[in-house]
Amino acid sequence: MSGTLALVGGGEWTDACTFDADLLAGLGDVLVVPAALAYERPELAIDRARSHLDPLGVQVRVLDVYRRAQAMLPEAAAAVAGASAVYVSSGSPMHLRSVLKDTPLLDALVAAWDNGAVVAVAGEATSVVCTHMVDSRGGAFTVGLELVTTATFVPRRNRWSPDKWHRTVELAPPDLPVVGIDEATALVHGGPGEWTVVGDGEVQVFLAGRRVDLDALPRVLNAALER
Repeated sequence: MSGTLALVGGGEWTDACTFDADLLAGLGDVLVVPAALAYERPELAIDRARSHLDPLGVQVRVLDVYRRAQAMLPEAAAAVAGASAVYVSSGSPMHLRSVLKDTPLLDALVAAWDNGAVVAVAGEATSVVCTHMVDSRGGAFTVGLELVTTATFVPRRNRWSPDKWHRTVELAPPDLPVVGIDEATALVHGGPGEWTVVGDGEVQVFLAGRRVDLDALPRVLNAALER
């Protein structure tokens, strides 16, 4: 992938997310995808995105896709494929997975990312993009969208109990980094081996049951797509 991926731990489009200014610098607009909020008043998040991003000189466009049938439409895929920046909101991980999995819209997102677009995924969406998707209800694993195969991301790490976090770390395959990202914090992948933490909080990385440094993160997000 040649674009930038920003994994935001939650609390997106709030004053604490000052990193959005750098993430979206020089871009005239961003396509917001609020599909995960289908049953959670997405208009509130859209208003928040506009209030946060308008002062940065970034115009918010909204992709009104909330059901799988809408994600199958060619016009939805075309909107994503032509975007220079896409921001996927937090919300219901299971609903987001059901909307996007094996759809032209998801293919278009990968194509945009591969062509250099900035892709930001927030909150629960950070976990959904992984093959090993963490079920935040109990900390176990299920299957996500399989865009990121080399690590698993846990949003809102600052809200997890020690017991649930320990369960996730213990259940992870020994070669799979478990990455906890606090709210109002982003882990940014800018290219092979280029990992940066920005924002107010912390990013914790665990591998084989123990905490490791950020440099233990994989060089690439998906070896099959990036070789």
